[in-house]
Amino acid sequence: METVHENDLEYRNGDWGVKYLFRGPKIEWGVILIKPGEKLGAHYHDEVEEHFLILEGNPTMIIDGEDHACTPGQAWQIEAPHKHSLVNRTEDPVKVVFIKAPYLPKDKTDC
Repeated sequence: METVHENDLEYRNGDWGVKYLFRGPKIEWGVILIKPGEKLGAHYHDEVEEHFLILEGNPTMIIDGEDHACTPGQAWQIEAPHKHSLVNRTEDPVKVVFIKAPYLPKDKTDC
């Protein structure tokens, strides 16, 4: 068993970005905080499927170049190899939970 508290961990970009809560052995997951005007860069996976749960805010999910408006409570399952990105085009922060499976940390290609 392992336990963490989100507040004890840092975002990749200091006050925003990706924050992993657990990595492996079978899945990896965490939270993403996207400040107004920022984005989670476009990428895809060869094998990993990625899931997102919108907790706060109204980001735009871009899948294979197509924009999709998101609302809190909405969940997304994106199978490999679809290109995807999250963009915050609003004035409010966006918070999202993500889960990736299987745990293959090198299975990511930036677009």
